[in-house]
Amino acid sequence: MPQTLDWIDWAVLIATLATIVGYGTWKTRGQKNAQDYIKGGNSSKWWTIGLSVMATQASAITFLSTTGQAFSDGMGFVQFYFGLPIAMVIICLVFIPLYHRLKVYTAYEFLENRFDLKTRSLTAILFLIQRGLAAGITIFAPAIILSVVLGWNIVTLNIVIGVLVIIYTVSGGTKAVTVTQKQQMFVIFAGMLAALFIIINLIPEEVSFIDAIDIAGATGKMQVLDFSFDLENRYTVWTGLIGGTFLMLSYFGTDQSQVQRYLSGKSMKEMQMGLLFNGLLKVPMQFFILLVGVMVFVFYQFNPSPLNFIDASTQTVLASEYGDNYRALQDKQNALFSKKQTLSLEYSKNENPTTKQQLFALDSIEKTYRLESKFLIKKAVDSEYSSEYYRLQKEVESLKSNSKNPAYLEKSAALTALYKDAAKDTQTNDRDYMFIRFILNNLPTGLIGLLLAVILSAAMSSTASEINALATITSIDLYGRNLKEDKGEDHMVKMTKWFTFGWGIVAIIIACFADLAENLIQLVNIIGSIFYGNVLGIFLLAFFFKYIKGNAVFIGALITQAIVVIGWWYDWMPYLWLNLFGCVVVICIANLLQFTLPKKSQVDY
Repeated sequence: MPQTLDWIDWAVLIATLATIVGYGTWKTRGQKNAQDYIKGGNSSKWWTIGLSVMATQASAITFLSTTGQAFSDGMGFVQFYFGLPIAMVIICLVFIPLYHRLKVYTAYEFLENRFDLKTRSLTAILFLIQRGLAAGITIFAPAIILSVVLGWNIVTLNIVIGVLVIIYTVSGGTKAVTVTQKQQMFVIFAGMLAALFIIINLIPEEVSFIDAIDIAGATGKMQVLDFSFDLENRYTVWTGLIGGTFLMLSYFGTDQSQVQRYLSGKSMKEMQMGLLFNGLLKVPMQFFILLVGVMVFVFYQFNPSPLNFIDASTQTVLASEYGDNYRALQDKQNALFSKKQTLSLEYSKNENPTTKQQLFALDSIEKTYRLESKFLIKKAVDSEYSSEYYRLQKEVESLKSNSKNPAYLEKSAALTALYKDAAKDTQTNDRDYMFIRFILNNLPTGLIGLLLAVILSAAMSSTASEINALATITSIDLYGRNLKEDKGEDHMVKMTKWFTFGWGIVAIIIACFADLAENLIQLVNIIGSIFYGNVLGIFLLAFFFKYIKGNAVFIGALITQAIVVIGWWYDWMPYLWLNLFGCVVVICIANLLQFTLPKKSQVDY
């Protein structure tokens, strides 16, 4: 059922968000020129850059979805970030010196200097597509979850989050994003540290923190490293070091939402130190967030947990013809909990290998129960729509012989809409809801408000960076570059503000029409992986293949993007490998085209 917040939680939540928005608006008021508005006046220190870069990447999805990932599958997801420190060093040595020397506002300005306008425009458009989608998801992620657990209207939540971000981002531009992200990261760190401390204290007194780690290890949750070469396994040391490096190179080196963070640096040294600071702290930070999820798992070894963390789903299935089956499954889980509790206490006192095997077996059984509960929930949802579904299905079948018949198309569309409505009414995938449900059910008054502020602050920080970058690319790379006459800085600042407002509205609209994937953090990374490899390859061609000209790169990039989309659609490989795949393909095709296309002179740098 929806949770009612105490007035103290509301006060903490509203005060925190109001302070961040008010401070960002006040601190950056009255900026008149493009240098201040778009590049933040080149005044940021290295620690500000580092925190801003981290805040841009650490969206609400990070805290909701990563903790759920750890609860379900353990610490292995941290391997995804193993390539990040390597990427930071490469960007500091190659990308930043070039950007600084050319004094660019965007990463894609460099591509026109090296190739031509159409290549610059293409990469800018690829960025706008993938980052525009991601901006909507960073709003949608906390909104969909808070709407379910608190009973709030999701459209209202999308609008509230989006409008809060638009207020200070339109007002202050890049500097507003940067200065508010320091406060947001403080709230995030304080909230997560407090959450971990409270979780550990909720575990029985006789179970120490080390004991809790051992219990998690007994069930396989503390297995961090996987050196296998299995392409079916998404998260291994190799996917992190190779696929992750290429993803992070593209994200931090060519994605304007990140590039704009360090282009605001006071000097090249400040930019480089800011990124190295991020490289040193990011992996430990993700490890810590995953550990919070694992500690919630340990908490539920000593406290009853629901089969499904979405109350609406549970209520739906209990009220359906499958209610008795679900209750029987709940009884089985209750009996399993008693065994888990006893064995966990026993293992904390004496790490017996037999007890360890029993704990692992019980965890496997519970996973089976959770899968069975999802199946029953889906059946319950389907049954609510069964009569209408079967009626429409028969009508569609009767018209199927003429697939161009307007009646067939109409009935077919109605059938599809009906199934989508059923899916919206009850979600079966609950891992993204685990942490927020735990917060609302178990944490003390005041801390609940702080943790909700963490989730919303993270959403705001990422979304602000994204719409700020989207507006900059639209203003500088598309609008400004194609103006036939110089309109002056006042005009460009004004237009950038309008583009910021426009992209904020677009992000809200995307959020309102978004839908849940298997896991939200994976969805964001999948979207990035579809585009990032190709874009990174274009930049590497610019850096290291000086004989390659604009036409070869432009055509090669178009072909590569089509191939990568097809590869993703038909699931040729785990999505992280798409970053390497896209990068290699565009380099190979561009080289091939360079020697087959008619020679045309291009401006080199």
